[in-house]
Amino acid sequence: MARISYVYGIVVAEPAASGAPLGLDDAPVVLRREGDLAAITSELDSDQYDTASIEERSGDVDWVAARAVAHDRVLSWASDRGPVVPLAMFTSMFRSADGVRDMLRERASSLHAVLRRVGRGREYALRVYRIDAELRAALPSLNPEIASLSESAKAAAPGQRYLLERKLDERLKEELRATSSRIAIEIHDELAAFAVETAMSPIPRVATGSLPRGAETTTGAEQGDVLGTMVLNAAFLVAPGRMGAFQERLTEIVAKRQAAGFRFDFTGPWPPYHFAHDGDHE
Repeated sequence: MARISYVYGIVVAEPAASGAPLGLDDAPVVLRREGDLAAITSELDSDQYDTASIEERSGDVDWVAARAVAHDRVLSWASDRGPVVPLAMFTSMFRSADGVRDMLRERASSLHAVLRRVGRGREYALRVYRIDAELRAALPSLNPEIASLSESAKAAAPGQRYLLERKLDERLKEELRATSSRIAIEIHDELAAFAVETAMSPIPRVATGSLPRGAETTTGAEQGDVLGTMVLNAAFLVAPGRMGAFQERLTEIVAKRQAAGFRFDFTGPWPPYHFAHDGDHE
């Protein structure tokens, strides 16, 4: 049976692979070394992982999910032990161990740069959601114009009140989006002061979410609670010595913003997917 070398990620060559979890298809994890770099690999059946086979099974959610879990499990093990350059699933496969070593030799300079970059901290993810009804109720306390319109509508005669309430409703719809965007930026910027680097990801098209099972969250919300409309999807590379200050600031932000209708989903540490690339600054 023909085999291929499947690569999960790149690390420095010093660590041994003892204690590594099993990889895809429960295959053992082996380090392939070249100089002071090493690739985290498993030997897999090439017939199962050629391009055509992967494309054919890409629609099989269970098949893909099982391998995604195994891929992430190996990278999480590696990132707990030191800097790692995580590679996306199914993107780095070689016909032989020699091919892996050739890749390490050819890419040594850029891989060293990325390892230095991600070695400065650990990656944490923060998603912030808004609960529209709660934020709408809080808007008068956040926006003087909304507060003034609300008071004017309450004090107006019935006929005028109807017109003012319609105007207020339109302003509330506009301000809901504007305020949540502004506060999301403020949250990001406040936390960025405690991070080595940050990365913003696009807001998913489906703008509502619920807590993933097992995810850590600063809000204490129960698993499965609906979080609302996502307004921030960010990753932070945080140095170990700054983690305490980062968490303290996040706790303060949660206490301040939760009453206005914001929910927080904070998880990590994760393999540094968002920071494992060459940058202009080290």
